[in-house]
Amino acid sequence: MITLTGINKRHGHQVLFVDASLQLNPGEKVGLTGPNGAGKSTVFRLIVGEEKPDDGEVALPKRLTIGYFRQDMGEMSGRSVIEEAIAGSGKLGELHHEIEQLQRDMADPDKADDMDRILARYGEIQGEYQDLGGYELEARAKEVLHGLGFHDDQIAGDVGALSGGWKMRVGMAKVLLGNCDVLLLDEPTNHLDIESILWLEGFLQQTKSAVLMTCHDRDFMNRLVDRIIDVDDGEFISYTGDYDFMMREQQNRFAQKEATFARQEAMIAKMQRFIDRFGTHVAKAAAAQSRQKKIDKIERVEPPKKREIVPFACKKPPRSGDDIVTLKGVSKAYGAKTIYKGLDFEIKRGERWCVMGQNGSGKTTLLKMVAGHLQADAGTVKLGSVKMGYFAQQALDLLDPELTIYEQVDKEFHLEATGTKRNLLGAFGFSGNDHDKMVKHLSGGEKSRLVLALMLFDPPNFLVLDEPTNHLDLMTKEMLVQTLRDYEGTMLFVSHDRGFLRGLATRVLDVSPCLSGKAPNIYPGSYVEWVERTGMEAPGVHR
Repeated sequence: MITLTGINKRHGHQVLFVDASLQLNPGEKVGLTGPNGAGKSTVFRLIVGEEKPDDGEVALPKRLTIGYFRQDMGEMSGRSVIEEAIAGSGKLGELHHEIEQLQRDMADPDKADDMDRILARYGEIQGEYQDLGGYELEARAKEVLHGLGFHDDQIAGDVGALSGGWKMRVGMAKVLLGNCDVLLLDEPTNHLDIESILWLEGFLQQTKSAVLMTCHDRDFMNRLVDRIIDVDDGEFISYTGDYDFMMREQQNRFAQKEATFARQEAMIAKMQRFIDRFGTHVAKAAAAQSRQKKIDKIERVEPPKKREIVPFACKKPPRSGDDIVTLKGVSKAYGAKTIYKGLDFEIKRGERWCVMGQNGSGKTTLLKMVAGHLQADAGTVKLGSVKMGYFAQQALDLLDPELTIYEQVDKEFHLEATGTKRNLLGAFGFSGNDHDKMVKHLSGGEKSRLVLALMLFDPPNFLVLDEPTNHLDLMTKEMLVQTLRDYEGTMLFVSHDRGFLRGLATRVLDVSPCLSGKAPNIYPGSYVEWVERTGMEAPGVHR
């Protein structure tokens, strides 16, 4: 269906692809992986024609339809949410709006003189519109928007009033409504809560479209793809299986290459010892020279490169008291909408609470009240003797845009050794070349990594984390989970990443019932146990 053959591509001095080839077949679900900067997004741009290869060929069937979801979806304004979703859904959306306009024209007495043309055009496109499923389009649009977390009042509302994250969901709806032959999805789970992620998972499992996607959600990838294409050192390496299969296969290949390299090094070392010992020995000089010639002719095996996940060794936080935080009779409302009424909840030392709840149920509100960034309308929020660290997206604004990455760390921990600070940055994915990068030029994911690094370098004994894995790549997420497993403090967090929830949550607080004035569901076991007991990976969403 789509083939890239013998592709060479560079951006400036950076070589992305060298004689690289890949193929996407009809109906396939393929994950595209590789380290940051490897060229994954460039693959999408090559396919849609936004970039051209330096050498090689990109071949697509002439009538192939492609839906491309990217992180930059452009401006949206002047329409309702549902109109915007339909308008951007490709050919069907264009026909939908043309039919609506023709129907208005047919009812307009001022256009009576043009009625023959209007009726002729209406007749021309009505059949095609029907064949493409146009008369079900509005119902399908509502279904998709509901699945992505929109309520009816939002669907009818002005798309221009939405935040950036919600506009991204509208962009996703456009792509899903298009009934395209191929879906190119660049980080589709960014900005989605866990309920919407699970809905999207089910939608893509059922679609007949071929899918090529990058994704930082390991569970999402594992449940969808039947093949992985890994961008590795300029090549496309294909693995027939899911993400976990690729990881196992890479470990096996690394072990084989490591063994081959070690055997060659041992053989060369042995010959070199003979040369060093007998190179000047009259009787054995010829044999020594022969061995030297063999060494010179050997095609050296390169030492294997490994993408290694190394958890950061946190310092031990100061010990807190047994009572971390106690909420009694807490109420909170936004206008006429009551979020909490008479909430009672407490956290004890060493517990790790994940806060679950349907969209709009007040998860972030709870964390803000605990962190002291929002006052309760009634009741008390009492903090024990703790040193708190609060991570939210707003925390990224506390970084100094005029500093480099290293200067930001040095500003916070000036007395620490340079090597220690560089090790910290390395653990959070900042190589030596990154240390001089200006904070103002960092992406959202890079800023998140930097804030988390600063927080965990001298860790508090109570971490309050609101979606800490947003925008983080798979390896950084895994590193963060491994790091926090060894963290000895207390945690309260919201996360939409099931790997993070499985790895860290020892208690589950489901605040969904609070919207109807009821007490929250409190489960005194881990997230894994909660899923096994309830059959749900998120409140109201069964596996």
